[in-house]
Amino acid sequence: MTEVFDCADPDQRSDGIAAAVGALKAGRLVVMPTDTVYGIGADAFDSAAVNALLAAKGRARDMPVGVLVGSWHTIEGLVYSMPDGARELIRAFWPGALSLVVVQAPSLQWDLGDAYGTVMLRMPLHPVAIELLRQVGPMAVSSANVSGQPPAGDVVEARRQLGDRIDIYLDGGPSAQQAASTIVDLTGASPRILRAGPVSAERIADVLGVDTETLTA
Repeated sequence: MTEVFDCADPDQRSDGIAAAVGALKAGRLVVMPTDTVYGIGADAFDSAAVNALLAAKGRARDMPVGVLVGSWHTIEGLVYSMPDGARELIRAFWPGALSLVVVQAPSLQWDLGDAYGTVMLRMPLHPVAIELLRQVGPMAVSSANVSGQPPAGDVVEARRQLGDRIDIYLDGGPSAQQAASTIVDLTGASPRILRAGPVSAERIADVLGVDTETLTA
């Protein structure tokens, strides 16, 4: 049965986090607030749960799921090596609305879709999300919407689209950004913006010491 917890209430927040941790460990799905848009979350290392996430969205494997982390240090165990510019971008924009695509550590036993050895990582700027991530570890998370529909900026819209396909909804109020994160690909010869978002190309270029045109070519 679907449960909704109002995280503005301290008791409901505590109960909701506990319920979400239990659901994730049991291979079920959770909707959580982030600073950008609401996300559907699953245990990143549970391939059946990740497949259930894709099914809930009606999304194919050729659009792999990103991973949210609860601290800067978590990324060290998830990447093959830290690419040029990654540390600078993390220091400048994490936690926040910037996702980084990197080559994953080959030892990782997960299946996030057809990612071809890469993974998209982000640390969200939201206290509920961070608390949950620090209890359960890296989570496979995609925007809380049916594929082709707008991402949910609040729990009401997430429930309207996803209904009882989700076990636990954590209501953290409207998302601050109301827009999906900026995505920067660090797997090639030079950084490249794959999706524009709240973190501008100009800010990213300034941190990396490159021309904006280099990022958007």
